[in-house]
Amino acid sequence: MSLARRLEVMGKSALFQNMPESALHDLVSGAVERKLAKGQVLFTANHPSEGLYIVLSGAVRAFRVNLDGREQTIHIEHVGGTLAEVAVFDGGPYPSTTIAEEDSEVLFLPRKDVRRFMLQNPEAALTALAILAKKLRMVAGMVEQLALMDVGQRLAHLLLEEAKKTGFPLRDGMSFSLPLSHTQIAARLGSVREVVSRALQKLTQHNAIELHGHRVVVLSVKDLRAFAKNQFTG
Repeated sequence: MSLARRLEVMGKSALFQNMPESALHDLVSGAVERKLAKGQVLFTANHPSEGLYIVLSGAVRAFRVNLDGREQTIHIEHVGGTLAEVAVFDGGPYPSTTIAEEDSEVLFLPRKDVRRFMLQNPEAALTALAILAKKLRMVAGMVEQLALMDVGQRLAHLLLEEAKKTGFPLRDGMSFSLPLSHTQIAARLGSVREVVSRALQKLTQHNAIELHGHRVVVLSVKDLRAFAKNQFTG
């Protein structure tokens, strides 16, 4: 990938989008590109960290695995997304394992180069703090769901959030694409495939949703929200 293309992608990244190309030039010049095949691990939780990664193409998922081998997805990054910020700033190991959800390409920035860049550009350091704070809030919300909600509630919340991503008002009869297998949904919810399948079946049996392959039709926003709040009485 050309230097110009690297700068273009970094300009779309939340971490570097407000920085002039002149400030990014030296940082990008020392970066290393890496291609990942779908299913290939980028780095593993608790291994020593080396630097920051920016997604140039594709999608990379960060997750943890418990003692029973059950996965919990933490976040998924697409073009411009960053990975391993925590390890860059605290000097500790990687906090999660990351894997390519599809054929992807990432740009690796050594820790020392990132830290030097932040010292020279305090506004970028403040942006990094904002990104970390946003991810901390996201993880706090995830912990709350895992602690206080059953799988059916978490599934209903996931469907409501995916429906909102269409950009259209949430209403009965709307449909959206959910290109995830039951196993992938389970990883998002911290559950297993069989439990997710039963939860989806319950939602369809109560006419809250319809499933057509990877397409979800919302039949009743009211009921779907009731399931999310564990208040469904139908």
